[in-house]
Amino acid sequence: MSHDATAACDGWDGSECEGTVHCPPRCPRFVDKQGARWTIRPAVEEDAAALAETYEAFGTPDRAQGLPPVTRRRRADWIEAMLDEGSNVVAERNGEVFGHAMYTPTDADRPELAVFVHPDMQGRGVGTELCRHVIADAAAGGREGLELHVESGNRVARSVYRTVGFELADRRGDIRMTLDLDDAVATEVRWPPLAREGPDDPLPREPVPIEFDGPRVAGADD
Repeated sequence: MSHDATAACDGWDGSECEGTVHCPPRCPRFVDKQGARWTIRPAVEEDAAALAETYEAFGTPDRAQGLPPVTRRRRADWIEAMLDEGSNVVAERNGEVFGHAMYTPTDADRPELAVFVHPDMQGRGVGTELCRHVIADAAAGGREGLELHVESGNRVARSVYRTVGFELADRRGDIRMTLDLDDAVATEVRWPPLAREGPDDPLPREPVPIEFDGPRVAGADD
């Protein structure tokens, strides 16, 4: 994913921000359920070590479909492959990476989404926000839809995916869920904060999504 690095924000509180053509598909600033400030940004190759450290904390209950891999070597290979083949974003707080999401492969019409949040940071809404970033980036990148696989017993993850618009597609074995990117949610996640969250007074007009100068390509537990 390649975002314009030009910042249009002078402060952390972006609730009144109308956005500019320089903004990425979704505003990178995020405040979690406990009031902590986060930045959701494109992942780069230099994040591999931080991601490896984050995944060290994952136990058996935190893995899904065998991911992240158990052994360090396999994890390192998997992280390298995702950074190379997928479109990735990371959730960063105080300079530390605690979340990772991607869709892969980047050139597929309907790539697969995967989201991972450090066990100590789950339940704060970080996974949900990561999902919204991947949806925004995939829509801006011209993808037709997204799909994912989730274990049938993982009710928390299933609830998160439903929250961001995914619907049940197949129940054989692991559950497969899909989201068409012509759905309204793919437009709404790209609205600037003012349009998404609303000002103190009602908006004078119907909000519309920001138009960007070219394709933007990106790359769950709550």
